[in-house]
Amino acid sequence: MTDGTGNDEFGSLGEVAAELGLEQAAIKQVARHSVEVGGHQQVSVLVWGETEPELVFLHGGGQNAHTWDLVLAALGRPAIAIDLPGHGHSSWRENRDYGPGTNALAVAQVISELAPAAAGVIGMSLGGLTLIRLGATRPELVRRAVIVDVTPGSAAAHARMSRTERGTTQLISEHRSFASLDEMAGLAVQASPRRPAAAVRRGVRHNTRQLPDGTWTWRYDPQIGSAQGSHGTLWDDLSRLSMPVMLVRGGDSAFVTAQDLARATASLPAMRVEVVPGAGHAVQSDQPLALAALITEFVPSA
Repeated sequence: MTDGTGNDEFGSLGEVAAELGLEQAAIKQVARHSVEVGGHQQVSVLVWGETEPELVFLHGGGQNAHTWDLVLAALGRPAIAIDLPGHGHSSWRENRDYGPGTNALAVAQVISELAPAAAGVIGMSLGGLTLIRLGATRPELVRRAVIVDVTPGSAAAHARMSRTERGTTQLISEHRSFASLDEMAGLAVQASPRRPAAAVRRGVRHNTRQLPDGTWTWRYDPQIGSAQGSHGTLWDDLSRLSMPVMLVRGGDSAFVTAQDLARATASLPAMRVEVVPGAGHAVQSDQPLALAALITEFVPSA
């Protein structure tokens, strides 16, 4: 299967193995599946391994399931990584509702079908907010929750950040049309100072598509930034989580403020909090081995 740039979608897994210092044989078989979630909407999923998935991964806004490639390769465990609605190869919604509540409904159907016995769900940014909602409404699908660098207050924190502090999330609200793939990759590399340039370019290849006129655009729906709704009610959802929860923060990230962290720990006193040095908002890309180690410890294999 091609990734929209004319390349074999899974051909880049050799680069992933090399970046982690792994043999190519260490990479599990990966295949793309599609799940219908109602109203002719399709959610696309990467299935890692051939046995019952142990883990479920939810990406952030403007990303796609491939953002977890490094972490999943390092873990070496059967898992699924979901393209949230409006992202990756999943359908765009006619009403452009990509908020955590609507996402959670779609994700619940996917997990029920593909990973009903998963030991844990990991969600970053928008995926983390979706996870909070999912855990509050469908706790039987979330046995352990790993929330990566987000709280229900992060949208307000994002609004106060500088362009540099926003990193690649700033790109969601900027240009949509580009003359070349290199132009897009250049912008992403500038916004990702903690990652190898080759890794950033690999991610851009997975997150773009070429239009009939030869120009290039991002793969996700341009409305995702303005159609996620209010996250205020998620504070109540956070306090309702009954499963073990770990919040992983990027040590260099401004997305989880001290005030929001205090509110989160007050809402959920048993929540474990970890900080990953040298990571910005996208902990899975900046420090994949550190995040994989935390997941392994917190969500052990059966």
